[in-house]
Parts: sequence; C-alpha cells; structure tokens
Amino acid sequence: MPGRLCPLLVVDAANVVGSVPDGWWRDRRGAAERLRDRLAARAAGPDGDGGNGGEGEEIVLVVEGAARGVASMPGVRVVEAPGSGDDRIVELVAAEGRGRRCTVITADRGLRERVAALGARAAGPRSVR
Repeated sequence: MPGRLCPLLVVDAANVVGSVPDGWWRDRRGAAERLRDRLAARAAGPDGDGGNGGEGEEIVLVVEGAARGVASMPGVRVVEAPGSGDDRIVELVAAEGRGRRCTVITADRGLRERVAALGARAAGPRSVR
C-alpha cells in the first residue's frame, strides 16, 4: 500500500540488557552493541525481507549513559538519550509512532504506561532476546 508506514519497534537498551545477569555491567557499551547486532539480524529476517513477512519494521535502539557511542547499522537506528532514556523513548513514540503500529520493548511499568497513553503497545525484553 503506497504511503503506508512500516511498524516502529523502539527498544529500551538499558532495560533489555539489564534483564539478563550476564556481566553486562562490566561493559555496558559492548552489551548494547551485542543487542544491536541481534536486532540487526531480526531486521534482516530469515529471507532478508525485513523479518516481518515483507512488511519490514523500523527498529530504533535507545541507549543512555555508558552505552552511548554505539553506532547505527543497517536495520537498526541507534538513538542516544542525552538524559533519561525513558524520556527519549516517549519523545520518539510521540514524534514517530503516530499513524503506524508502534511497539516499545521494555519491562519498565512506568514507561509502558507512558507509551500506552500515546497509542503504542509494550512488550517485554524476552520478545527480542
């Protein structure tokens, strides 16, 4: 359908990385890069079609604090939060989520409520791990 926006997937890097006690705290940036790489594989999908039946999805990984400096790569746009990652996620959903299916990946209840008020759905970290 011409002009139709692909779904938007916004990932709370700190929350997803922190959901598994695998030593991420020793190298927050490296942990965020590994998450980015897994998301890029998801973006490519098994057939290289965007992983969503040809519909594709735009994936945005929001990093903060010591995880800043992670580069974007094909299939995953990395956005640095200058302050609160949650606030940056809410800004992204408000600016880019309208008129399209928007999902935020986080276990943070407060953030889930904030993005739900903007019409986005939330899913837990397991959905991308």
